[in-house]
Amino acid sequence: MSANNVEALLREALTPVEPPVRLTEQLESTLTALAEAAQEELDSWELAAMRDPRNWARPLVAAGVTVTAGSALVALRVRRRQQTRRSQSSTLMEYAGRTLHDIAEEARRVLPDR
Repeated sequence: MSANNVEALLREALTPVEPPVRLTEQLESTLTALAEAAQEELDSWELAAMRDPRNWARPLVAAGVTVTAGSALVALRVRRRQQTRRSQSSTLMEYAGRTLHDIAEEARRVLPDR
């Protein structure tokens, strides 16, 4: 097998594939539910209960789930609008600026009002 054939086969095998819309919607729904449930768990804890280190596990796990699910949700939503940002941008710097603005906007939507 020649090097050109191997390179062509690898290029074909490694071509990015967009996931089905239903899968993306289901993932977003699951991440939203996880983030909301973890946030409710954090909201239900009282500071008085935190004096005992044995009570720290549940809030720490809830905080970890909130951060992880929230970050994944932001990344998923920003990725979904990547093509729109790319077509609206004329330079790489403008594209990067639009992406950072989109990340900040999504983070504000995902983070609870405090």
